[in-house]
Amino acid sequence: MAFALGPRAIVAGYKLAAFDQTGSTNLEAMARARQGERGPMWFVTTEQTAGRGRRQRAWIAPRGNLASSILEVMDVAPAVAATLGFAAGLAQATALQKVSIEAAMRLGPSAPRYMLKWPNDVLADGKKLVGISLEAEAVGGHLAVVVGIGTNVVGAPEGTPTPAVSLAALGVQISAEELFVAVSDSWVEHFGIWDHGRGFAEIRRLWLERAAGLGGQVSIQTGNATVEGIFDTIDEMGCLIVRTADGGRLPIAAGDVFFGTAASVRAV
Repeated sequence: MAFALGPRAIVAGYKLAAFDQTGSTNLEAMARARQGERGPMWFVTTEQTAGRGRRQRAWIAPRGNLASSILEVMDVAPAVAATLGFAAGLAQATALQKVSIEAAMRLGPSAPRYMLKWPNDVLADGKKLVGISLEAEAVGGHLAVVVGIGTNVVGAPEGTPTPAVSLAALGVQISAEELFVAVSDSWVEHFGIWDHGRGFAEIRRLWLERAAGLGGQVSIQTGNATVEGIFDTIDEMGCLIVRTADGGRLPIAAGDVFFGTAASVRAV
């Protein structure tokens, strides 16, 4: 089966570049933006050999997994563009829920639940299923934003800070190509809600409804420092708000998040 856009994405004017194999869909997308491509355009493959996730960590997609990047060229400030990651997480979780209907009927109470981990991951039953990263660069007087989305369809890496899982291991039998159709349509919906940052209040509300660890113990590693407390909310710029033991509310702009027992272990 070949990659194809969903019907909503086609109507919305999205373009598609599909690769049998590539080093990084993010690099392909940003290179195309530097060459004058203004999108919106998807770059997809089932085998990525040199991808990078958040904080430049290696993100290698074995054949059968879905590595995808969306290029959007906009006139927004970088700080506003950063909030697009929350819309991306919502789009992915919504698409996963849609394609998992058959599995949910078959598996019943044991069907996977998709939650969002700050800032950009999608979890299934507490394990990492999707990693999302954002890159932005000024091109031709505009801001080229590339959102990279890696989904574990047939296999998941081992030894990651957060344990990972694949759709296949969860009992969801689907190909990367089939999943991408749902993802491309869901992106149109949630990018429209985000509305160049003007709709982030609604994205924030929807994101918090799916937020993993909300109201529970959290530990965030930011460089060499560790912040501990209760995951209170995210603010209007997407910062994670931690309620500390002294009653303060501390905004965190970036870091690695650990919940519950894992939070306590990481803090030791």
